Amino acid sequence: MKEVLREVGMIARALDSISNIEFKRHDLTKGQYLYLVRICENPGIIQEKVADLIKVDRTTAARAIQKLEGNGFIEKKADPANQKIKKLFPTEKGEAVYPFIRREHDHSNRVALSGFSDSEMETLFELLHRVRKNVEVDWEYVKKGNQRLY
Repeated sequence: MKEVLREVGMIARALDSISNIEFKRHDLTKGQYLYLVRICENPGIIQEKVADLIKVDRTTAARAIQKLEGNGFIEKKADPANQKIKKLFPTEKGEAVYPFIRREHDHSNRVALSGFSDSEMETLFELLHRVRKNVEVDWEYVKKGNQRLY
């Protein structure tokens, strides 16, 4: 069997490293840009949903969100209907850096997919989407405290 996931992992780590280096000048530390993008794209999202979108545990998400809030990129607002629910919103500072993050993302996509035809890009997207859906089943299972059988 080909080591497909090893290749995917190397791509993800390389792009994440590039992003972390480039976003440092905007006071975003390791991986925080992922959270900021989801919050900018989904104002009013709750922390648990952000964690699900990024595929991290709640504790990891809570730490990153706390740092983003402390650095003035986002703010938490209580839901008017239920004060216990805290919704996340980008601040002006968060909104200001979001276009830079999007430009970096778009550039990385162009670089990664250079030389691919439109149909190859579509096929790659569809195949990776299927891989993600397959993995999500195990992620949900393990997240609930279960052990996979190897």
